[in-house]
Amino acid sequence: MAAVLESLIFLSLLRKSCMPLRTILRYPDSRLHKIAKPVTVFDDRLKQLVTDMAETMYEAPGIGLAATQIDVHEQVIVLDVSETRDQLQVLINPEILWTSEERRVYDEGCLSVPGIFDGVERPSHVKIRAWNVDGVASEFEADGLLAVCVQHEMDHLRGKVFVEYLSPLKRNRIKSKLQKEERELKKDRQPVPVR
Repeated sequence: MAAVLESLIFLSLLRKSCMPLRTILRYPDSRLHKIAKPVTVFDDRLKQLVTDMAETMYEAPGIGLAATQIDVHEQVIVLDVSETRDQLQVLINPEILWTSEERRVYDEGCLSVPGIFDGVERPSHVKIRAWNVDGVASEFEADGLLAVCVQHEMDHLRGKVFVEYLSPLKRNRIKSKLQKEERELKKDRQPVPVR
């Protein structure tokens, strides 16, 4: 209960603040493949990073965001799988302690792979240990959407994007589609010379 109250207070402060949104890297950007380093200092800079990440995730909108996706290569994840979007969870240096033998296929999407959804098979139940912004460790079990989201975001910290679970043919089609969209976006952003 205290953790939920803490999350609600943090979220209300977050929404009252005017935080800058961070740019989310798009697949196939090579920076998405960098391995994140563990957080060793729990300070105001880390709290600001978490605040920026949460604001970016909610604005996108998404249900999870790893620091890798905003080109910060530290083991930090924010997530909120609630329908009410008011149950922010922060996972720092997360580790999977246990996974179920039972596996399930879920349709996954990703803020770094916009507009693409496909089935990925993962363990249906996991046990996680992670730290909060104050450096306090806790453990929890997750199933369903939360288990999928945690595993998906932890993959980002290891430099892996969900499309890498798909066949090479699907992956190449997605890569080509997103590269074409990126070229079109850059072309649209080009200033038009005045004559």
